[in-house]
Amino acid sequence: MEETLGSTNTSTKRQWIAEQAREHPERVFTSLHHLIDIDWMLEAYRPTRKDGATGIDGVTAADYEKDLRANLEDLLERIKSGRYFAPPVRRHYIPKADGRKRPLGIPTFEDKVVQRAIVMILEPIYETDFLPCSYGFRPGRSAHDALDALRNGIMEQRLRWVIDADLARYFDSIPHSHLRSFLDLRIKDGVVRRMLDKWLKAGVLDQGVLQRSETGTPQGGVVSPLLSNVFLHYVLDKWFEAHPRRRSASRQRQAKYGPRPRSLCARTSGSRHASLQGPSEGPPRTRDAR
Repeated sequence: MEETLGSTNTSTKRQWIAEQAREHPERVFTSLHHLIDIDWMLEAYRPTRKDGATGIDGVTAADYEKDLRANLEDLLERIKSGRYFAPPVRRHYIPKADGRKRPLGIPTFEDKVVQRAIVMILEPIYETDFLPCSYGFRPGRSAHDALDALRNGIMEQRLRWVIDADLARYFDSIPHSHLRSFLDLRIKDGVVRRMLDKWLKAGVLDQGVLQRSETGTPQGGVVSPLLSNVFLHYVLDKWFEAHPRRRSASRQRQAKYGPRPRSLCARTSGSRHASLQGPSEGPPRTRDAR
């Protein structure tokens, strides 16, 4: 019964956040962390994968569960007080088919729970902002949905050109300065932003050597896909949405799954070609909406 009440309480809070974001699309949220309580932390813990590899501390999910409520209460206090330390992710390599090795980042179990808690705050806001062309790493959306959108564009709108792009090393190359500026457009809660900054600065522990960078999102964590979608929303999706009206007379449609955008376009009568020119560098200017 207690678990059900906690889930309902958290769900109601998330619905309220979504309603506020939907009704006030220009609003900058400055106070969200007060919504995070022990029920919120329990909800963040439940979907966290329990059988994954351990991070740099070697703590398993079973170890953490031995005194779960006390651990989560202590974790909650550290988040709100600013004492939480974001540990670097552990680098692990797995072999690829071509003989090379693919690097993976493995956070600690506790860090996965914290990231889930922050994602639960941010997701209701950005799910109201993200455009319909975005499918990757979003609840209720999949690669199959993106393919269906492309099929509909071909069959129903008679779009014939398909442009398939892959943003190489995308998750490793997102500039932190621009990402922070994009976050400023919606999120200025001090506790939430401090947590995000800690993950951006945490770095990677590779064979005992700590590596930090001014680019990239936290490897292996649940917050990374959301942050990557925020960045793409401003630098690609919003630009593409406005592009046909501003620069060409062609019909165009995009279906994007993470850093793999696919675009359809077709010439209208009188247009000789469809020009695709990338967005200018740098984030837009920010303005608080109180």
